[in-house]
Amino acid sequence: MSRARNVNEDPNEDPSEDRILREELTAVAVASGANRRLYEFMMTKFVGKLLKKHVQELDLVLPRHFDDAVRHVTDVLEEAGPMTEAAPVAAGGDRRVVRVVASGGVGAMNPVVVTAVLTRSPGSRTRVGLRAVAMEGPIKQRSAEKAAARIAALLNG
Repeated sequence: MSRARNVNEDPNEDPSEDRILREELTAVAVASGANRRLYEFMMTKFVGKLLKKHVQELDLVLPRHFDDAVRHVTDVLEEAGPMTEAAPVAAGGDRRVVRVVASGGVGAMNPVVVTAVLTRSPGSRTRVGLRAVAMEGPIKQRSAEKAAARIAALLNG
């Protein structure tokens, strides 16, 4: 079971997503030969304002016990990209958050922050809220949407 929604303005967004995306885009630019300080300045003042953030969210239910689902989701997301800091979670053993930076877009040059929030459900089921966020320029590559769909297929497979 999944539900998708595409969000451009999200009042509950995590500000660390923007920072991670800026850092990852800067790393891509520097790897391509750009000056780090100049690009960071440009990203903060101009480029970051021109790029629009695209969000794809999916709600999944995995037919797995919570601990098994946490291992499964962590394994799948680690294959998608390097782990990064996760959003904070309230104390308690009924929720876990896993976050990675996956590659998307043409030539896998567009970073996508993918966050999975796992919630214990009754029985042997676990709810997974999957959120993929990417910055898009004038040419829409739908990186967040494609990354979310790809990872959801792997989680359900």
